[in-house]
Amino acid sequence: MPTAYERLLALIRKRRARVAVIGLGYVGLPLAVRFAEAGFKVTGYDLDPRRIGDLRRGKCYIPDVPAAAIRALLKAGRLSVTGRGEPLSQAQVIVICVPTPLQKSREPDLSFICSAVETVAEQVKPPALVILESTTTPGTTDGMVREKMEAVKLKMDRDIFLAFSPERIDPGNALGVKAIPKLVGGVTPQSTRLAHLFYSQSLDRVIAVSSSRVAETAKLLENTFRIINIALANEFALLCNAIGVDVWEVIDAAGSKPFGFMPFYPGPGIGGHCIPSDPIYLSWHAKSAGFEPRMIDLASQINSQMPEHVVSRVADLLNAESKPIKSSKILQLGVAYKRNINDTRDSPALEILGRLSRKGARVAYHDPHVAQVRGYGKQWRSVPLTRESVRSADCVVIATDHQNVDYKMVAKEARLIFDARNVMQAIPHRRSKVERL
Repeated sequence: MPTAYERLLALIRKRRARVAVIGLGYVGLPLAVRFAEAGFKVTGYDLDPRRIGDLRRGKCYIPDVPAAAIRALLKAGRLSVTGRGEPLSQAQVIVICVPTPLQKSREPDLSFICSAVETVAEQVKPPALVILESTTTPGTTDGMVREKMEAVKLKMDRDIFLAFSPERIDPGNALGVKAIPKLVGGVTPQSTRLAHLFYSQSLDRVIAVSSSRVAETAKLLENTFRIINIALANEFALLCNAIGVDVWEVIDAAGSKPFGFMPFYPGPGIGGHCIPSDPIYLSWHAKSAGFEPRMIDLASQINSQMPEHVVSRVADLLNAESKPIKSSKILQLGVAYKRNINDTRDSPALEILGRLSRKGARVAYHDPHVAQVRGYGKQWRSVPLTRESVRSADCVVIATDHQNVDYKMVAKEARLIFDARNVMQAIPHRRSKVERL
């Protein structure tokens, strides 16, 4: 008689395993679609009724996932979505993609993972493979997740198999889920092999590591690398501003070196879920183990001061034209945290908008991807980008470098521009007075 491991192996290899994806955000929804496109029957779970309603109507709230793909998979019966209604007992593979925010105390908030894991433990029908994708502290999968499974008498490598696979979603990146290499690390060797096989059915390249802790830590290193190098670029921008050197030209010059240098660029700050929070997870975990991660904490401090630096530079630019920031009319281009997406989570652009408003400026924003947003006690709505809206502004602030914006018109019509993204460098024949970060 085949073992539980062998039965699961056969179901996954034949793509007959039922798949459940818990959390249909920027991570879970693209994965659910990819699994369904690969031939698995997939059920997506989310507690937000608006998301479920949109998806059932064939609409998609994530730009990287075509609504046509959702409709086709729903019609074919390869994909279904639900809130709390459908039990998890039908699934042989369960992928957890829930948020892992920071608490106000800057400590990791694992409550969403805990809730999801408890639900899985209560409803799962053995044998099943459970994979955590939510970014977390090292040791979560073989610690808290395993403990909750074993607390309800689910035995490892008989009833349940556990693995961690860090999400590698880059919103707005045309590379797509299928082409991005995937890491997997199991709590046991059998868990690793099952997870590796499962993702290999859907993705181009899957890399197995020795344990779930290695996979968890690798994810944190990826984004710690980014936060530190972005902080270096931002501090270099502050340094170059102080000594009167063009930081953008400096970086491009250094980037001509074919070895030993990778260009990172300054900006108004960092945003999204991953970069602002993941290194803090690692820092918190290191401190709990008695290690002081000074470089991570310093990088976070440098990046967090950039929105105020932008506001200060805008105020200086206006003062040079004998205009106080109070009562000045400012048009900000972009509130999303990065180009060509609609995600405003922890967006430095939104922080700049709020800080300018609090200083008394009359602020409006235009963002082709974000029709409205709430922040700093106000409900903001995107205004049309017209010659009149640009001409009437005392200053235009470029906070997000979306590509579908008429920067040539802005360069022609604006009186003053503060460019935090170096967009204007590529615009010929600009007439405006431009100050760059």
